[in-house]
Amino acid sequence: MKIDLIKKIFFSILFSILILFTNCTKEKTETSVKQDLLIDLEKLENKITHFKKIAESEKDSKKIQESFKATRALYKKTEWAVEYFVPETARFINGPALDELEVEENKFLPPNGFQVIEELIFPEYDTNNKTDLIREIAIMHANIVQVKQHLDAITIEEKHIIDAARFEVYRILALGITGFDSPVAQESINEVAPALVSVENIVLKTFKNNSKESIDLKSQLKKTVSNSISYCSKNKVFNTFDRATFIKDYLNVISKTIFELQKQNNIVNVNKNSAINPNTATLFEKNAFNVNAFIPSTEYAYSEDKVALGNQLFYDTSISKDQKRSCATCHIPEKAFTDGRKTNLSLDGFDLPRNTPTLTYAGLQNALFWDLRQIDLEKQSVDVVQNEQEMHGSFSQIIPLINKDKKYKALFEKAFPKNNKIEEWQLQNAIASYIRSLNDFDSKFDLYMRGESNEFSEEEKLGFNLFAGKAKCATCHFIPLFNGTVPPNYSKTEQEVIGTPKDKTAKEISPDLGKYNQFKMDQLKNAFKTPSIRNVAKTAPYMHNGVFTTLEEVVDFYNKGGGKGLGYAVDNQTLPFDQLKLSKKEESALVAFMKTLTDKRYQ
Repeated sequence: MKIDLIKKIFFSILFSILILFTNCTKEKTETSVKQDLLIDLEKLENKITHFKKIAESEKDSKKIQESFKATRALYKKTEWAVEYFVPETARFINGPALDELEVEENKFLPPNGFQVIEELIFPEYDTNNKTDLIREIAIMHANIVQVKQHLDAITIEEKHIIDAARFEVYRILALGITGFDSPVAQESINEVAPALVSVENIVLKTFKNNSKESIDLKSQLKKTVSNSISYCSKNKVFNTFDRATFIKDYLNVISKTIFELQKQNNIVNVNKNSAINPNTATLFEKNAFNVNAFIPSTEYAYSEDKVALGNQLFYDTSISKDQKRSCATCHIPEKAFTDGRKTNLSLDGFDLPRNTPTLTYAGLQNALFWDLRQIDLEKQSVDVVQNEQEMHGSFSQIIPLINKDKKYKALFEKAFPKNNKIEEWQLQNAIASYIRSLNDFDSKFDLYMRGESNEFSEEEKLGFNLFAGKAKCATCHFIPLFNGTVPPNYSKTEQEVIGTPKDKTAKEISPDLGKYNQFKMDQLKNAFKTPSIRNVAKTAPYMHNGVFTTLEEVVDFYNKGGGKGLGYAVDNQTLPFDQLKLSKKEESALVAFMKTLTDKRYQ
């Protein structure tokens, strides 16, 4: 008995020591990473102070630009933490040089930060901008001080460090190398190095497992980061950088390695409803995105049983007033859930003002319709069903039919087993769930990026590299969803003002005011949602009014700088209006690439 008691005491003490050791190790990791971060932020703060002194005393454009580049490089070392832990402030440190609109309050916040400063000093510094430059640097300094104070006060756990590291790799991929971060100076390729060095450092300090597998993975991470930096150093020119190769052979490998290290070290995922599946190795996996990040609340969660019910409802004409129109009437599956018309027809046979958008990948957005007037698919379905010009029906009128139909009733009971009574929200949720199932991620492009196929021509590869570089398409149609839902948090879906023409012969833009109809803010006049271009080869005609019939016409429009580039009156255009200067070969390559985004079922 005494021996058993001694054993119990011994193992209890041993267990306590192990727990204490584990906790101490975690605390040391957190402390070490956090200390390095705070030191880097201190350096950044000092660098901004020095940059301000340069701006106050210097007139030489090159010296001011070099000081700016050095400051940005230091920011990139801290970006993994600033963007992850303080995204609201990060927006005013390195967000786009566009007003931040708070539409519900009918107010806007002017932009601040690196991209605003970049526009003031590139391509050449004009001393007339001196006052604005000094003011912007001072604002940025204040924001960095605020960030440093916040990060000093919070606890940064291992799981957060790894999550932030993975998100930084995604950020480099989707926003960094595309030029979103540096649209004027085009310093994006040079800024990869400091960002990746920080990722490597925080990951290696976090993973303490010294098993052979873990050591091998750490070695692989070091090697791939080193090779990535070397690749960027040898290929600095923004317009000719091979992004397809860099993503596939470098960034995806880094992403996979961090994912495997996390599993090896038994670091749990952060408990949050993220749009990116935490159990995915790269952004290009078939299961990379979580549709439940875009639902109204937990009871709307996606399930295959809801999809089965929604599939039935989608093709049911009983929802419409005249019993003749279903969702599939206007969203035809064979046409990637569009209708092939310039604009749809009303119930009375008249042309509606807007083109029917695809429903494929529609579940991976935070705003629906061209004017972004609804925030989820459930509300979108109600809007269409009740619209007097589209279906003029209601979900309530189909409920008695479901109750009488044994097959329907069985589908409902499987989809909503805890609910005995059929309610309208459940039918909306079922149709929304069906639409959320239309994300195949099995196009030629997807298979190539996952390494499942090498079938990707040189022309298609050139097209992707142009799309993500010189042509600036990916600064609005973000990789890999190719819509306007902003990575890597995917919490906001953007609108753009591009100056779409009224028709092919008119010298004026479309009179449709878009989002301005809901929120009377000048910045929103003629603003429309950035749609996904996945399956775009099957969804002609294009634009909110169906003005263009071919992808070649669309590319030509953007190549000329949109509406403003064509000389139309578009005071608030968000699309850069300088000509892209794409050659005919490059225009053709862009179209060839976009055709690789067609999912198998539509090929």
